[in-house]
Amino acid sequence: MNGRKHEVGAEPESDGVEEALALLGPQSRQEHTPTGNRPAAPDTGGHRATAWPAARALAARIGRSAPARTRKVPLGQAVGQVLAEPLTALCDLPSFDTSAMDGWAVAGPGPWRIHGDGSVLAGRDDAPELEDGSAVRIATGARIPAEATAVIRTEHARTDADGRLLHAERAVTQGQDIRPRGQECRSGDQLLPTGSLVSPAVLGLAAAAGYDELLTVPRPRVEILVLGDELLTEGLPHDGLIRDALGPMVGPWLRALGVEVVATRALGDDADALHRAVTTSDADLVITTGGTAAGPVDHVHPVLRKVGAELLVDGVAVRPGHPMLLAALPPGKNVPVRHLVGLPGNPLAAVSGLLTLAEPLLRGLAGTVATAGYVAPVRDEVHGHPYDTRLVPFVHRGEELLPLHYNGPAMLRGIAASDGLAVVPPGGARPGDELEVLDLPWTPGTPSTVDGGCFT
Repeated sequence: MNGRKHEVGAEPESDGVEEALALLGPQSRQEHTPTGNRPAAPDTGGHRATAWPAARALAARIGRSAPARTRKVPLGQAVGQVLAEPLTALCDLPSFDTSAMDGWAVAGPGPWRIHGDGSVLAGRDDAPELEDGSAVRIATGARIPAEATAVIRTEHARTDADGRLLHAERAVTQGQDIRPRGQECRSGDQLLPTGSLVSPAVLGLAAAAGYDELLTVPRPRVEILVLGDELLTEGLPHDGLIRDALGPMVGPWLRALGVEVVATRALGDDADALHRAVTTSDADLVITTGGTAAGPVDHVHPVLRKVGAELLVDGVAVRPGHPMLLAALPPGKNVPVRHLVGLPGNPLAAVSGLLTLAEPLLRGLAGTVATAGYVAPVRDEVHGHPYDTRLVPFVHRGEELLPLHYNGPAMLRGIAASDGLAVVPPGGARPGDELEVLDLPWTPGTPSTVDGGCFT
């Protein structure tokens, strides 16, 4: 893909991953130091923020470690889900020798005596046995008659005046235009591994291989709770009120990952409504937008304490998006394992939370095989945070990443014009430095045709 220099592991075992796993221990869920020799981020709320690579790795591992959920579904209902077991051929493909073309099945060298007046048709099992020197008309997909040695395409053959003899107008080779039994696969061959996404093409392959149903991992179910009394759902901002940018964005973003979004609900700044929504949701993942800080109407932390949730990540050393969180919720009525991802209320900060915590967790729950990431050189200098990772929108320009303006926590103009986000380490990056790239789910590696503005 344009701009890619070389791939890195789908989930690199970078410094900080082991510490992230230690967060699962009862005594250490809120203690963590950033990776490598970077300076530690200042304390926030009595604990250290989780390093960005460790938070992302932890979210992915939590998703993968959730109890496996599988179900058999008819082929027509499996698109967008992933295989919970390998797709294994139930028969040879093709299951008998078939004609690859409309034409003539012939036996031995020509010219050939034409056998009868009929044709061998697809779906029939009445093909005659041919003797050497004989031929019979045959349709594409029809069973090859016994003793036939080749198929001659209609356009490459002619008959004599009385229609009794067939002549080839080109050289005929043994087995030409015959699809032999088992050419594509033999019964028992693995066609696709566990974790493969079921696409329309996979449905066709499964049907050809003899399947009526597929064992799949159901799509994760997500409920989105939009918090904030200041948010408008229509019209122009006015009188201290602003338009809700996250309600329209988060659901389609998650659907692009193959997630089932069961609802997007606006709750305002109502602690009781948030408590009811969290305790009654039957989604695998609840996502909140806003309310993750410690202001007078930031109710996410108090509600999590009230419901007995366990904070797994409480703040991440990343800009924007520092106050994001991940919590394990008590089991629901129909959902034994539930989680909540709290996104910051600023739009680009919320995107950071989606990419850092929500997307890796959901891919794990869905059983999706993570694709390998990649790094590419940045064209211009990018200023960094002294302690934290930065996520910066960029566009591909040849082999390089071109950082964009409009990258503040409350801005979406940069991400709307971007091909993805570049991962800038603490301290920043110089021209030519290679940066990890986070593709967006709808534009994986596709160069942008929109100019969102460049750094100066």
